[in-house]
Amino acid sequence: MAKNDFKSSISAKISAGEAIKKISNVPGWWGVTFSGSSEKQNDQFIIKMGGDSFFNFTIAELIPGKRVVWLVTDCNMPWYSDKKEWANTKLIFDLTENNDVTDLSFTHEGLTPEVECYKDCAPGWTHWIKTSLFSYFTTGKGVFREPTI
Repeated sequence: MAKNDFKSSISAKISAGEAIKKISNVPGWWGVTFSGSSEKQNDQFIIKMGGDSFFNFTIAELIPGKRVVWLVTDCNMPWYSDKKEWANTKLIFDLTENNDVTDLSFTHEGLTPEVECYKDCAPGWTHWIKTSLFSYFTTGKGVFREPTI
C-alpha cells in the first residue's frame, strides 16, 4: 500500500460488529443510489451518483469485527478524462474496538494525489467518513442529500 493513498479515521462509541453492519448499509451513510448486496464476502453492489456515473463493487474481504474491503470492479466517472480511474482500487475499512469505542481507519487504496479525481474525492471522502459515517454511527442518520433517482 502506498503511503500517499487517501486515509481518514474516526472513533465512536459503538461495537466493531455494529460498525461493520452500519458500513454495510451503504445508503444509510453515503448519499447514493444503491442496488445489490453488501453484507457478506463476495457480495456485489452498484452505486450510482446520477447521470451515467456508476461504481461496481465486490466485497473482497470481510473479517467480522475487524475489516471490510470493497474492490471497485468497474466504474464510469464521466466528469473526468479517465472515466475508469477508480477501477481496481480498494476501499478499506479497518476497525479496532477498545473499551466500547471503535476506531475506524479508512483507506482508499489507489486514490493518490497523482490521480485526477483526488482534488474532489479527498474532500468528498473526508465528508463521507468524518461527518456522515460518524453521524450514522452515533445518531443513526447520515449527513447527505437524498439521491436523485
